[in-house]
Amino acid sequence: MNRKELDPDSSPTAKFGVLLRQAREARGWTQDQLGGLAGYSAVHISAVETGRKPPTSRFAKRIDDAFETDRFEREWRQSEQRFLFEGFDQYTVKERESVTVRIFELDMVPGMLQHPDYSAAYEMAPVRRGEATQEQAEERLKVLAERQRLLDRPVTVHAVLDESALRRQIGGTAVMARQMKHLEDLAARPRVILQVAPCTLGELRPFSHSVTLLTLPTRTMVGYTETLGRGLLERDSEVVAGWAGQYDRLQVDALTRLDSVTMIREARRDYERHAQ
Repeated sequence: MNRKELDPDSSPTAKFGVLLRQAREARGWTQDQLGGLAGYSAVHISAVETGRKPPTSRFAKRIDDAFETDRFEREWRQSEQRFLFEGFDQYTVKERESVTVRIFELDMVPGMLQHPDYSAAYEMAPVRRGEATQEQAEERLKVLAERQRLLDRPVTVHAVLDESALRRQIGGTAVMARQMKHLEDLAARPRVILQVAPCTLGELRPFSHSVTLLTLPTRTMVGYTETLGRGLLERDSEVVAGWAGQYDRLQVDALTRLDSVTMIREARRDYERHAQ
């Protein structure tokens, strides 16, 4: 019988498949037997073992139930975190602990403030380009939804959006209109402060990359920024203090809260006219 051997170092999907086959054979189970215990067909088990189908969260949990372990769900989560930016998983831990979140976003609405339709349009684009699977996109949306629950806690969120974030269309005019309305609604919350950094700031805008500053319960601060495909959680107090000083200057130079909401409202009305 021809047997496809996978290189576990070639991809997270391959590593999961190798571990699954090794565990199944160690128990002396056939693919039919494991499939029966986990609620999947032998064809599905074979596809995961040979790397032809990536595992999902549900699949990993069912396999763990069959083996009475938590190994496979842990492995799946680690593989999904590798699909997220390196360093992002460390950031989300600190984000959950934070009491104040200060965000500057360059050319799109920050994830925490995104409307679900906006998020879906953005995350499904890599699927259409062949750069991600449907399951990976859906998992990223789940992670984002969990992060957005931070807004329901007593946390102060201060976000400065570059004006380009209001102008860059994600998902088309109808989606953008809903996103602008969502920002208006969020701006009405007492613990959410929204400002827009107008394009007229030009070279006076202090940041050339998106930046987030988190204040922890101990009153210490950490910072986070991203480059192409990689995230950096900055803990050095001097570096973070420098970022905080730049952020303070940005707050002063950005539009006031009232003028910012006015600009967002005008953008919404413009998108609504073009969506009709």
